[in-house]
Amino acid sequence: MAVLLAVLYSVGFYLLMQRSLMRILIGIVVLGHGANLLLQLAGGPPGRAPILDAVGLGAIADPLPQALALTAIVITFALTTYLLALGYRSWVLVGHDVVQDDVEDRRIAGRVGVDGAMEEGTAEESEEFPEDTSDSHELEEGRR
Repeated sequence: MAVLLAVLYSVGFYLLMQRSLMRILIGIVVLGHGANLLLQLAGGPPGRAPILDAVGLGAIADPLPQALALTAIVITFALTTYLLALGYRSWVLVGHDVVQDDVEDRRIAGRVGVDGAMEEGTAEESEEFPEDTSDSHELEEGRR
């Protein structure tokens, strides 16, 4: 079962990294099945229903993995319907479901330094932002 889980997760993540929305959708579904199987395996062997002292505590089924598996099914269903709607809309507007690179994102990523960046050493010194801000503190105190 561990090998089957590894294969499901591997195939799911591989499909999730593709550009086609349908492959991403299938990857989400495969990952959902892997999550359900993992939760059912974590729950241990099947047990009996807890009916008023009919069985001992060791023979009762743990309801938590079953509840988590049900939640995983609902989340997978919600993601599947969302991605189906997204793929349909992409097909109607563009004619294919391949996610394209954004030209503006590539242009920004290719820049050496971004103006106004919060990182140290990337912002250029200018007259608007002097090194000594004691004058601005005095002005601010004078306003109070």
